[in-house]
Amino acid sequence: DRKKDVIITGGENVSSIEVEDCLFQHPAVAEVAVIGVPHEKWGETIKALVVLRPGAIAIERDLIEYCRSRMAHYKCPTSIELRDALVRTATGKLQKFKLREPYWRGRARRVN
Repeated sequence: DRKKDVIITGGENVSSIEVEDCLFQHPAVAEVAVIGVPHEKWGETIKALVVLRPGAIAIERDLIEYCRSRMAHYKCPTSIELRDALVRTATGKLQKFKLREPYWRGRARRVN
């Protein structure tokens, strides 16, 4: 759903696809999903879920700085979680709703 691919953080609309495209360019990144997670002040904040290439090493701070050197700072992830895999359908499509669900459990996601 395209509407859910837009993260509204501090009144700014951010395309999760744009942020994913940026992170995909990093040589250590094999897979990435960018989601909005709850933030008390901004409504949502940007979180990237990243799978590294085999043997690659990267830390959260370096990946965030990589984004900050290539995009407007408000579009950059405020946190990055390294994972072994991302949830996908049988046809290989990311299931972002399942990736978002643990963060939004018990909360209403405010996307208009």
